[in-house]
Amino acid sequence: MKHILFIISALLIPQLLMGKTVKGTISDFETGEELSGVTLVWKENPARGVVSGLDGSFTIETSENYNTLICRYLGYQTAEYSVSGLNGELIVLLKPSVNEINEVVVYSYAANNSENGARNIEKLSNSVMNVVSAKAIELSPDITVANVIQRVSGVTVERNSSGDGQYAILRGMDKRYNYTLVNGIKIPSPDNKNRFVPLDIFPSELLDRLEVTKALTADMEGDAVGGTINLVMKDAPQNRQITANLSTGYNALFFDRDFYSYDTKAIAKQSPYEIYGEKYPAKARDFNEKVIKLKSGNAPANLFGGFSYGDRLLGNRLGIMLAGSFQNSYRGSNSLYFSNKNATSDASNLPVLTNKNDRTYSERQTRYGLHAKFDYRFSPLHKLQWYNAYMDFTNAQVRDNIKTELNIGYDPEHGDYNLGFDTRFRLTHQQIINSTLKGTHYFLPNEALKMDWAAVYSKAFNEIPDNSSVYTSARVKDWKMNSVSVVTTPYGAERRWEHNDDKDLAGYYNANYTLLSDEMKMDFSAGGMYRDKQRTNFYNDYLFLPYDEDKPAMNNNLIKGTDWNDYSEIKFQVHNPHGSTGNQLNYDASEKIAAAYGQAKVQLSNLQVILGLRIENTNQGYHLKHAIEGVKNEDNQQYTDYLPSLHFKYSPWKNNNFRASYYKSLNRPGFFEIVPYQILNEDYTERGNPELKHTIAHNVDFRYEYFPRPSEQIMAGLFYKRLQNPIEYGIKAEGQGTFYSPTNFGDADNYGMEIDLMKYFHSFGVKANYTFTQSQITTVKLFNYDNPDLNSSERILVKNVEQTRPLNGQAKHVVNLSLLYKDTKNGWDGQLAFAYTGDRLYAVSLYLDNDIWQGGYLQTDISMEKKFKMGLTVFVKATNLLDTPMALYLKKQNPANEQVEGYENYNNGTLVRRDYYGQNIQLGVRYRF
Repeated sequence: MKHILFIISALLIPQLLMGKTVKGTISDFETGEELSGVTLVWKENPARGVVSGLDGSFTIETSENYNTLICRYLGYQTAEYSVSGLNGELIVLLKPSVNEINEVVVYSYAANNSENGARNIEKLSNSVMNVVSAKAIELSPDITVANVIQRVSGVTVERNSSGDGQYAILRGMDKRYNYTLVNGIKIPSPDNKNRFVPLDIFPSELLDRLEVTKALTADMEGDAVGGTINLVMKDAPQNRQITANLSTGYNALFFDRDFYSYDTKAIAKQSPYEIYGEKYPAKARDFNEKVIKLKSGNAPANLFGGFSYGDRLLGNRLGIMLAGSFQNSYRGSNSLYFSNKNATSDASNLPVLTNKNDRTYSERQTRYGLHAKFDYRFSPLHKLQWYNAYMDFTNAQVRDNIKTELNIGYDPEHGDYNLGFDTRFRLTHQQIINSTLKGTHYFLPNEALKMDWAAVYSKAFNEIPDNSSVYTSARVKDWKMNSVSVVTTPYGAERRWEHNDDKDLAGYYNANYTLLSDEMKMDFSAGGMYRDKQRTNFYNDYLFLPYDEDKPAMNNNLIKGTDWNDYSEIKFQVHNPHGSTGNQLNYDASEKIAAAYGQAKVQLSNLQVILGLRIENTNQGYHLKHAIEGVKNEDNQQYTDYLPSLHFKYSPWKNNNFRASYYKSLNRPGFFEIVPYQILNEDYTERGNPELKHTIAHNVDFRYEYFPRPSEQIMAGLFYKRLQNPIEYGIKAEGQGTFYSPTNFGDADNYGMEIDLMKYFHSFGVKANYTFTQSQITTVKLFNYDNPDLNSSERILVKNVEQTRPLNGQAKHVVNLSLLYKDTKNGWDGQLAFAYTGDRLYAVSLYLDNDIWQGGYLQTDISMEKKFKMGLTVFVKATNLLDTPMALYLKKQNPANEQVEGYENYNNGTLVRRDYYGQNIQLGVRYRF
């Protein structure tokens, strides 16, 4: 009882001492948006005041002598409110400040980069959409778009070798099933195999907002099943704005080990074939040995910087926004990887671990982002906009690997087993360039007719020049590895050149006519687009044999410490002097898409209906640069798709929406998939498929939306997708052979639900979402079986069987949670963010029930910032606080694997990979002039 009285006293005494209070909320007079950070003071005692919270609420102490509150907020008119005789909460409405300037054209301007603006876009959108504002991005721990997007419901990310997000997976649909826009315009991909865009190439600070659309309307390009990602870049502000930021940081992974590097300046951008011609036989002297000279040492500090300038000139007619971003970071991972195969000596179909690989990755990642946006308003009815973007990403990677062969005399206790050593030196350079000229025009009374057009040039470029690997080996005679002799091996080195580019020329045209009556509003729109995409792909590979003319009998046994100490000292000769330019991966490809649509939108008092039809014609083909006997050296496929869509939005009460949508969409094969390439692997041959068909999808969405306040939301939705001819990798029989190829496998189903919550409590806030996804597809796999009618050496045969499984990349459970804190009075902001992705299908195997799964992954991040006077902010961001490893596993166990060193039972299966990425810490300053 004493404890209860003590707790009650502790809660009540401060309230009694405080005396009377005035409570209320502050909002924008015109939009109704809550205003956070408004200063309120008593006119009778200006020293006593408070600041409104995240939800616009405030509580201020008062006394009998205090009667008038003064409310001040930058960009708004100062207001005074009397509290005499107040009964209940005080509602404060602030009006935007107005400057009277002669000969200035006045235009409306919506702050869509704020949290309130993002919620308003979601509420008013024509279809199912989620929006992340620039303010949310700035306060988040994320520095690339790929990491930002993982906070959106229904979205997971596929990570690269340093643990950063790279590709987005929407609603369990593999990355191939979505596309990326910049300011509403589709951009090409620099990826050398696929058409999807790596999102880690975009610095997040260049964004005004990030829009994820999950249900297509007829005025959107139709090749998205999961959805679309629109990067809306910074726009010119109403008033001059200059910002700059500079920060540094470090990856904790390198507290415990060295960072490996090499001389990237020594890399030749072109292979000998490209420099000297196809008849030139390459010699060892044509390859710079500095490229394979391994360096090690402490990792330097990371460096990040950004700058932006925005203004309106010429009486607000000309808008300018210039922004740049630079990121130079040192990343990596420590990886344990077991290569495996399906048992072939019996009918158990159990996985057999064949090699243990201990790998370290060291990567220097450099990103440049340049952004220039100009708009000129001839009048309130006519506007031109010219947007230019340049994105550049370079990744210099060293992968060092020690391979233990588990299947050849392996005895870890007493030694006598084989080791392999290989080091890969790989530089990846990617660029995206976009230039878009867009016009918007209004005609007729009441601006009833709107017309807009866009002319677009885009280019995506990818190069991996002089991708070099060196291979050596050893036979361990002592389990302590005291008698290891590292020697060179046959085909002891490989050097490869790859590059590709996509060039897009596109034009867009849209017209919209609005018809108003007392009962309804109707919009009729129509338009079209045409895109000509040209791709060229180059591949050349050189193999090397160790060769010392002074020791011709020892060429495969050049001993480290005797014949060489560094890879650059090994003497090689070229095994294939002309390279491999006859490979099918040398090709040109084209894709021409013509589209037209018609759409009608009817708005009644509380019901909106959108009905549309889009028609897209696709003409896609390829041509091999070198004719190869027995394959299709060129091919072309052309088809037309009719894509209807229907969307309902019913708003029975204020700030409530019920949505129902149907749309039909498609997914085209990638160029790489339809080219008849062949890659020979140990136990199968991977092959392209010129007969690959495009996928058709029927999509249904339902969502309820509630916006309690302009910055808050509660949303719950269901979705269902029916895919015809989905593209998945599997077994395909052709002639006398069986190949692992991209193939159309019947039909697939994908369905699930999404829940979003965003709520603020004065100084605290919560953002949370949960997504459940389930899918099914049936594909062909290989299965070993015992035929007792044959002798023992021939009894184990292989047959094709069907397996039903989830779609590749799909996770059943995805959870995001962010806890927010804001103390406007003292200038503090903070966020603790959690992102959990449940088990998901990572890679599809040839063999029955032998697919590789990624275990559940929890990423924990934190960010904090402190604002000072005169526009200065100090911030800190930390990601992967718990250093959660990424784990891959097989769902089956084989008792024979238990003797393997490092073997682990994971989720009642077999661990095949575990990567640790280390924590990343960033400390910096931001200044607004």
